[in-house]
Amino acid sequence: MSRRGFLGLGASLAAIGVAQACSSQAAPLSAVGPTSPLVGDLERTRRAGNPRVVDVGLRAKPATVDLGGVQVRTWSFGDRVPGPEIRVRRGEVLRARLSNELEQDTSVHWHGIAMRNDMDGVPGLTQDPVRPGLTHTYDFAVPHAGTYFFHPHVGTQLDRGLYAPLIVEDPDEPGRYDAEAVIVLDDWLDGVAGDPDAKLEQLRREGMPMDHGGMDGMSGMDHGSMPGMGQSASGPLGKDTGDVQYPHYLINGRIPAAPVTVSAKPGQRLRLRIINAGGDTAFRVALGGHRMTVTHTDGFPVEPVETDSLLISMGERYDVVVTLGDGVFPLVADAEGKEGRAMALVRTGSGAVPSADVRPRELDGRLLQALELVAAEPVRFAPEQPDRTHVVELGMDMSEPYLWTINGKTYAEHQPLPVQRGERVRLRFVNKTMMFHPMHLHGHTFQLVRGRAAGARKDTTIVLPMQTLDVDFEADNPGQWMLHCHNIYHGEAGMMSSLSYVA
Repeated sequence: MSRRGFLGLGASLAAIGVAQACSSQAAPLSAVGPTSPLVGDLERTRRAGNPRVVDVGLRAKPATVDLGGVQVRTWSFGDRVPGPEIRVRRGEVLRARLSNELEQDTSVHWHGIAMRNDMDGVPGLTQDPVRPGLTHTYDFAVPHAGTYFFHPHVGTQLDRGLYAPLIVEDPDEPGRYDAEAVIVLDDWLDGVAGDPDAKLEQLRREGMPMDHGGMDGMSGMDHGSMPGMGQSASGPLGKDTGDVQYPHYLINGRIPAAPVTVSAKPGQRLRLRIINAGGDTAFRVALGGHRMTVTHTDGFPVEPVETDSLLISMGERYDVVVTLGDGVFPLVADAEGKEGRAMALVRTGSGAVPSADVRPRELDGRLLQALELVAAEPVRFAPEQPDRTHVVELGMDMSEPYLWTINGKTYAEHQPLPVQRGERVRLRFVNKTMMFHPMHLHGHTFQLVRGRAAGARKDTTIVLPMQTLDVDFEADNPGQWMLHCHNIYHGEAGMMSSLSYVA
């Protein structure tokens, strides 16, 4: 279903209020909506000190884009893929005026930003859709530094060319690198193998290939506490890593045969801000001839870890630093569990250009995943027990060919998960399917729960097949917030819910 079709919020919240009133004899609670005074009051606090305002214009429009010798008709911000980068500083106000030149409704979601609720860009939940021919202005303070991106939250529009980086600089961050490059990964079919809407309809009509493992596993038994269940020797995500085979994989809008080049100097410390804007593909990323040090994930710093490669799923971001050698090196993003890869070049001197099918040996070395990371001390949550725990069961309804669920319901049927401001909330993701799901929470970052260690702060996390994963967050941003799988096809086929502040 389309994200604009948010149904039943009032009835669901009424049920929450009745249940809480019956259990506590208190008055029923009401939803804190996007226009609540609580949302406005918090935004005024963020804007204290009269911060600088950064004005930008965005045009969502049809365009013919060159992917490097492959001409495609698609939708994009302007006439390029990715769209123009937006760069602001922490604490500044971003004012973005969106013009919709498409034939469909659209919006902009600012992925990973903990902004005011009425600017989150989810039609039917936080705003009205932006109709064709109309404009809409997003105006919000940006509270945290980091690597982010933006895209529509309507249908499968993300899997076209409607995405671009949003980089929030920290004026107080130590200068531990000499050069920087933003690397945007994508899987591409639009204008080559139909379009994303047609692909979704095909999946709904025909379902997944017979060798897919999306169905609930092991007769409904809960194997979430059994490490490795649902995975195979074929890779860290299990046997089934996606529902769509793409003809192209891109870095910064280019295919491997015509790669983009990052220019730097030997010996420089290069910061790579890596964004996975793909619809259905996780990538294994490595820079040939180098090891990389992971410094941030989803915008927040971690204790630095050196690795050969890293695994990045849809919606995730990683910052890494590499000390560059002398020559021309392939930056490769291997489509995990699929055929194909994306490639860019890092050039610091002379040398032969690697072939488009090169496979750096680092791809077969140490592979870093988010659960290995520890949050940097300044961004760790204080150790506390949760005030409230919500079980978020990820499933598939086998009554139809392609229907994904949260807690047994699609988005059209879902009941919002209530929270109250000031609570420490735990989300317990229980994956009852044989596919991985990159779960994304709007308006917050959570901390991965990994025993006594303080796991990484993230807003998007991989939940492996037949596994259980706990994450904690502080309920400090009132409103109505989406919680969904960032596989665009799983989300649109039902695997979405919402988090509802009540008061």
